[in-house]
Order: sequence, then C-alpha cells, then structure tokens
Amino acid sequence: MGFEGEVRRQMRQEDLLGELVIDEAGFPWLNGRFVPTPTFRGVKPWFDESLALTEAEEYERFDDSYARIAGTLSLVAPSGPVAEFLLHISDDRAWFRCSDEPFDNV
Repeated sequence: MGFEGEVRRQMRQEDLLGELVIDEAGFPWLNGRFVPTPTFRGVKPWFDESLALTEAEEYERFDDSYARIAGTLSLVAPSGPVAEFLLHISDDRAWFRCSDEPFDNV
C-alpha cells in the first residue's frame, strides 16, 4: 500500500499542531515534510528533547520524555486517530511509525 502524499495531523485535543505529508515509506517508518502551525511552538521543546535523548542513546530518559508527547498529543490518519505512534520531528522533517493497536499488542 502506498503512503506517499498522504497527510497525518498532529493534534493536541482540538488544536492542530501541524501536518505531516508523507514522501517516503520504508516499513515500519514513514517519513515526510512537517508543516507546523503556530501552536506547535508550545510543544516543540518536547520533540527537541526526545530527539536529543535518542541521539545520545539515553533510552530510559527518552521513555520518560516521550511519555509526555504520547500522553498529550494524538496523531490522526485519514481514517481517524491512531492508537499509538512514535514520532520524531526535526526542523521541517518528520519520521514516525504508528499502529491501530497499542505497540505492546502488535
């Protein structure tokens, strides 16, 4: 199934934080251009911190940091909100994986 051109929306309750326009699919990761809205500024530090922890291979601290993102934000596919996602954003690029089922059950 081709994902290129599809759009995912990053939401905080009813507020749109940005759109992810998929331009590359390499299972299980999808990559694309991230187009933020002005409200993204409020959560951008969360993504900066989680990415820095990943790059530093501080995975336990990453889990704690990323819990804030996963617990507060949602990722919405064309078919509706996904059950679980792992999303990284750096500048205007995003890469993510998502599932209709919680990752523990996949």
